[in-house]
Amino acid sequence: MDPTEVAERADNSVEILLTRYAKCLDGRQNVANRRIEDLLRECE
Repeated sequence: MDPTEVAERADNSVEILLTRYAKCLDGRQNVANRRIEDLLRECE
């Protein structure tokens, strides 16, 4: 999701979003990659 949109929905700036909530995002790329890989395997 676009950080600008997330910040807007949270009523914060992108700077605040990335500094305050960065710890919540740590590791999420691994989760997303796993989900994508699982879906691609299902389509084989």
